[in-house]
Order: sequence, then C-alpha cells, then structure tokens
Amino acid sequence: MTSWRTVRIIAGTFILISLGLGVEGSPVFISKWFLAFTAFVGINLLQSGLTQWCLMETILRKCGMREGN
Repeated sequence: MTSWRTVRIIAGTFILISLGLGVEGSPVFISKWFLAFTAFVGINLLQSGLTQWCLMETILRKCGMREGN
C-alpha cells in the first residue's frame, strides 16, 4: 500500500469517527465539538490538494511506507 492511499484511509476514518462522536442522532454522540475535528481534517485535505504537500504523508514515508499515488 502506498503512503497516499493510507492518507486517504486515515482521513476517511477520522472523518467518520468524528461525525459519529459529534452528531446528536448518533448512538456514540459525545459532543458537537467533535465536528470541529471533521472540519480540521477537511481543511487539511483541501490544503494538501492545493499545495501537493501533506504532513501525514511525510510522516508515513519517514516510517518506511513507500511513496506513491
């Protein structure tokens, strides 16, 4: 698996978890403030799409994951 594919999996997982914890109708609801984390992940995805640089991908490559799209 490549670093970019792993970044997408991690981002999707973070978004789904934070939505589950932040939406009032969810059975695992804790606080609406978890929606701020959803926005944070979305902003980082937007930033990485515009600048072609992603901190998570850099970290994964330094941990030994192979680079790729």
